[in-house]
Amino acid sequence: MASGAHRLGRLWADPFARFLIIGLLLFLVWQWGYNAVVHPWGGLDRLVIQQLVALAGGMLQAMGYELLPEPGGEVERYIGVQGGSLLWIGDPCNGVPLFAVFTIFILSFPGPWGHKAWFIPVGIVIIHLLNAIRVAALCIVVTINYDWLNFNHDYTFYVVVYGAVFLLWAWWVRRFGRISIRAAA
Repeated sequence: MASGAHRLGRLWADPFARFLIIGLLLFLVWQWGYNAVVHPWGGLDRLVIQQLVALAGGMLQAMGYELLPEPGGEVERYIGVQGGSLLWIGDPCNGVPLFAVFTIFILSFPGPWGHKAWFIPVGIVIIHLLNAIRVAALCIVVTINYDWLNFNHDYTFYVVVYGAVFLLWAWWVRRFGRISIRAAA
């Protein structure tokens, strides 16, 4: 029994292993909390989608596009521009899961809590703005060729948004992280 506890202690002493364990546990808690409470409630998803529609709509209008009228309903999830089609923003595309994964990574990785306190909200705002740019760009794409929508939605913008999140993570590790991946591997 003592050797098992000793192995567990050695594992916990390894900063990279501790990062993985804490990250996995926080991710499981997030998944349970989101699926059991947050998503059924719907308030967070509605708020984020309304903000995406407002931000993307503002960007499109600033570029001279005329927005299509919204069809109405309990939750405004639609956006589009004249010459295109209305796009519907679903919960999986609102960025909330990406906010959570980003937050879990920063919380799990060793670093000063004071920096985590400002870096997490700044990172979430950056991710949200990138997602609004993505929504606005998809509105423009459907005015050019509707058939391009699925490819750009499923591939192009995932690479851009997830790439930006990766760069935020890399910046955190290099600038504020207490361990380096190279030293831990």
